[in-house]
Amino acid sequence: MAIITSKVTIGFVVAGLLAVSFGTVLVFVGPMIIDDQIIKNTVIDPNNEIAYPMWKDIPVPFYMSVYFFNVLNPKEVLLGEKPMVEERGPYVYRKRCQKDNITFHPNFTVSYREYRQYYFEPSMSVGNESDVVTIPNMLVLGAAVMMEKLPFAVRMMMSATFKTFKEGPFLTKPVGELMWGYDSGLVDFLNKYLPGMLPTKGKFGLFSEFNNSNTGLFNIHTGKDDISKVHKVDSWNGLKKLTNWGTPQCNMMNGTAGQMWPPFMTPKTTLPFYSPDACRSMELVYQRPGVMQGIPLYRYVAPKTLFANGSDYAPNEGFCPCRQSGILNVSSCRHNSPVFISHPHFYNADPVLRDFVGGLSPNEDEHGLFIDIHPMTGVPLNVSIRLQLNLFMKRVSAITETGKIADVVMPMIWFEESGYIDGPILDTFHTNLVVLPAVMEYTQYIFISLGLLTIIVALLVHRRSKRSETANSMMFTSTTNLVSGKELVNEKHTQKN
Repeated sequence: MAIITSKVTIGFVVAGLLAVSFGTVLVFVGPMIIDDQIIKNTVIDPNNEIAYPMWKDIPVPFYMSVYFFNVLNPKEVLLGEKPMVEERGPYVYRKRCQKDNITFHPNFTVSYREYRQYYFEPSMSVGNESDVVTIPNMLVLGAAVMMEKLPFAVRMMMSATFKTFKEGPFLTKPVGELMWGYDSGLVDFLNKYLPGMLPTKGKFGLFSEFNNSNTGLFNIHTGKDDISKVHKVDSWNGLKKLTNWGTPQCNMMNGTAGQMWPPFMTPKTTLPFYSPDACRSMELVYQRPGVMQGIPLYRYVAPKTLFANGSDYAPNEGFCPCRQSGILNVSSCRHNSPVFISHPHFYNADPVLRDFVGGLSPNEDEHGLFIDIHPMTGVPLNVSIRLQLNLFMKRVSAITETGKIADVVMPMIWFEESGYIDGPILDTFHTNLVVLPAVMEYTQYIFISLGLLTIIVALLVHRRSKRSETANSMMFTSTTNLVSGKELVNEKHTQKN
């Protein structure tokens, strides 16, 4: 019986040791397996059933919400008074993005063009595209600033041209026309006699360049040779660097194309990306951790230095000529038009900018941009990019349309591009990249715990068995001694008789 118990104990101890060993091996090998799985699922490869379809055609609804700054006192502005605006909107458009001309290259890069289309969503909008708003006329007030240093006679001729085509300093038109374009005799005239002055050859609108267009020819790394380079821009429109800014640093194309990032991020990781619409690279910084429907995430936001001027932040000197901090001069890539971009309502900008315009009230929740990203894979889960388009206005002599306008950076519109992963796509993502790695991680500790528990139980059973054997042995000895004592007494009694 003792022999059988000993063998069982040894068997359990061996099984426990094997379980502990297997669990210990998983502790070291498990993370490598998980990392390898993540790498396989994040490399840009047509055989990748998870990440490639998400990269090729964004599978989740993406929306652009547009807000207009309706000018309430245009006549008073021409007399030098402070502009007063009211926010109108949102006017919401569903954005469809699709990559085309996808070509893989031997140097582990892939090139493509991404086409975008916008569709108005009345049910999500506050108002309709037929709503009428008043905003500054970029054709007049923008051109006036551009021509400020030209000869007096040329400026007079331009003013006469404005009057001929009945173009005033402010536009009062439906939202749809301001967004996607309206017929203008002045535009036709300028394109005929001053070709290249305007970015469009047809109708003129704030977003006429964007609809049914592409973002240029991107060439990015696939990550097959080095996962840390996946999605990073190799070139754009054949360029390795830009030429429109004043320093080599500002002309660099840093980071990705702004849709996905390399995996294995930490709080020290930044989020750089190149934006053709902003004509520059930008970089977001880590703010805090979070969770979205059970999936861990990092939130990245824009640092205050993003649109700071060169005086407040020396690395931005190349983006000048600058005005106040918080606005970016993009005239160098917008046909020299005095256009600035900023955060909505001049959030995170020099407060003096808000002093010159009434009706602005910035706050982080409504006007700060952010990207929530899954740090292990570099896949964005929730995105909200918010930017504002501004026009620098001022009085220009000989161009009477400018009246007595005071120098002001005038907000025209702000827009938010947003989207988040949900539904079956989120479930698939959660299962493959969160649940399965977690199961593997827990499995290793389960094996170690069961193995240790098995060993402990086996040793306890063995100890109890030993105690039982000792007790039985002692009882047998006592019984034997008692019997021997009785026999000795009987023998002595017999001898006496």
